[in-house]
Amino acid sequence: MAREIDLNAAAIDAALERFVAGGESPVMLFRGLIDAVRPRNYLDVPTAEARWRFVTERIRVRPGLRQAVRASLLEMMAGRRAVSFFSDAGILPAAGFFGEIWRRIAERLLPPLKDPSYLTDAVALIFHRRRDYQWFSELPPEARQGFWSALAEPGERAPEAALRMQETLLAAAEVLAVRIAAMGLEPELARVLPDHDEVAAAFVGLVAEMREFAAACRNPEAAAANPLADEKQLLVLVDQCLAAVGRARRAAATQGTSLRLTYLLVRLEQSLHRLRLLAQVLAVRFASESGDALMDTWTTFTRDAIRGVIRRDSVREQVGNLTGLLALRVTENAGRTGEHYIALDHREYFGMWRSAAGAGLIIACMALVKILAAKLELAPLNQAFVYSMNYALGFVLIHILHFTIATKQPAMTAATIAAAVSGVRGRLRDIERLADLVAAMVRSQIAAILGNVLVALPAAIAIAAGLAWWKGAPAVDPGKAFHLLADLDPVRSLALVHAAIAGVYLFIAGLISGYFDNLAAYGRLGERIAALRWLRAAIGAAAAARFGAWVDRNLGGLSGNFFFGIFLGATATVGFLFGLPLDIRHIAFAAANFGYALYALDFVVPLDTLLWSALGVALVGVTNLTVSFALALWVALKSHDVEFRRAGELFRLLGRRLLRQPGLFLLPPRATGSPAG
Repeated sequence: MAREIDLNAAAIDAALERFVAGGESPVMLFRGLIDAVRPRNYLDVPTAEARWRFVTERIRVRPGLRQAVRASLLEMMAGRRAVSFFSDAGILPAAGFFGEIWRRIAERLLPPLKDPSYLTDAVALIFHRRRDYQWFSELPPEARQGFWSALAEPGERAPEAALRMQETLLAAAEVLAVRIAAMGLEPELARVLPDHDEVAAAFVGLVAEMREFAAACRNPEAAAANPLADEKQLLVLVDQCLAAVGRARRAAATQGTSLRLTYLLVRLEQSLHRLRLLAQVLAVRFASESGDALMDTWTTFTRDAIRGVIRRDSVREQVGNLTGLLALRVTENAGRTGEHYIALDHREYFGMWRSAAGAGLIIACMALVKILAAKLELAPLNQAFVYSMNYALGFVLIHILHFTIATKQPAMTAATIAAAVSGVRGRLRDIERLADLVAAMVRSQIAAILGNVLVALPAAIAIAAGLAWWKGAPAVDPGKAFHLLADLDPVRSLALVHAAIAGVYLFIAGLISGYFDNLAAYGRLGERIAALRWLRAAIGAAAAARFGAWVDRNLGGLSGNFFFGIFLGATATVGFLFGLPLDIRHIAFAAANFGYALYALDFVVPLDTLLWSALGVALVGVTNLTVSFALALWVALKSHDVEFRRAGELFRLLGRRLLRQPGLFLLPPRATGSPAG
């Protein structure tokens, strides 16, 4: 049963009557209207949409009200300093990330005064709640377009205000053209574009073409006699510049990038899209069917610009921008690695089993070293160092031997999945193909987990038996064995909390891997190592080149594994120093510890303890994977401008697939092929 929507009709009618009565500032009139439309819950889009449509219908059926609202709108937009609103709102600032975030933090502590004479501040006063962007951005395009269409219906015109508005738009477009030309000549862009000299001509030409277009707009009589006096050539140059940005992105994905370059490319792309929108709004007079074109472009622009104004002072938004900028590069580098963690056919699937089994054997040895190291009774920091080196060097060895740690997969495969996602106004492209890829990832993950666990557990028992035979005493005494089992209890211990901490570390390790992969590519590390004179003299030019190429390929993996080991080894000590119950639980180590405990107790364990411990091992694995994959997928989707909650369509399709074809999530299809193809 559909819930009843509160239209708040009385408050909306009262706010609209204030327009008819007049005598108030347009800013306060529209502020009152938005206050009446705003839903109580910012995520309640249906209520916001219903109220917005109610306002639109009231304006449409009452000519006097329509004229009053339109006059107030034109007065507000044409009577204020509006160039910065049209040229800057919703676009990354020129100050760069760190300069901008310090500005936002400072202004959060001591907010600046709003100056209503600037349109940007006027809009901020109208949408004065920090979360207004949530419901306003989610209004359907046709609802927002209906509002502008209602105001544009025949009625009293305000030619002077319209001309002032046109001049403001032209000034904003000219500012954008000059700014775009300056960004297009940046040395960072030249570094990744071999044909930058040719590209620069398009950026520089943009300024001259914008000047000619502005002259045509300001002198319509002369433009009418010139069939070329329209926006077409300007838009051609905008498309050429956007194509150059796309080539720069692709080049940076292979050659590496810096935060400055990534920031520059995003800001340049945003500015080009804004210039295109302004040109289309200004050029509708050249088109035969200008009304619909104007409404479409104007609706798109106002949504982005108003959202940008609302979020202008948000620290969270700026941090989110940085996350997206870093993820854009990190996830693409991690994504290429992630392809090796997805088994698409039977050969790769059983290869994943073998790779995971090798890792399980090494992890069983690492778990024993950890247990023995605990007996050393070292100072806390020394103990943390020993634990960290055990984990870090063991993980590095696993990487060098091309073995697979199951829980390292999510941070890498999430990036690969996100690389198959295209965010176009919040919609996911090629959803079936993406579901196939996720199914392949899940079965690969299951194979890797079972390979780790089914080897780590018996290997731990075999190692314990061998040590007992060799030394005449078990490596683990019964007291320690019960402690190991108690640590696995998912109810009476913090095992799942500690598993979630490990999941966070897995996610961070994936980002570190991508960061160092990018660093190696951007700094041309392999070539620089191969060019070292002392290395070439010591091992020869060919061997130096091979070593440089190996470092280039593996720096990310080695770094991610090493730091992951440091995180695991140091957590308990950090918790001890701060008096917090911090620790980690990892499924492969949990399975190995389970095996050592069982042997130490001669496999005589109370049934309830045995079952709870086994369940704990399984739930530790689920928690490891869920936390690391969710975080990695969130960052990867953000890097492609897709909000995490927008992936609901994908998850619904996966649920239907799981019900109809559960086998695809366990075994690869008989026919060899790539689900991503």
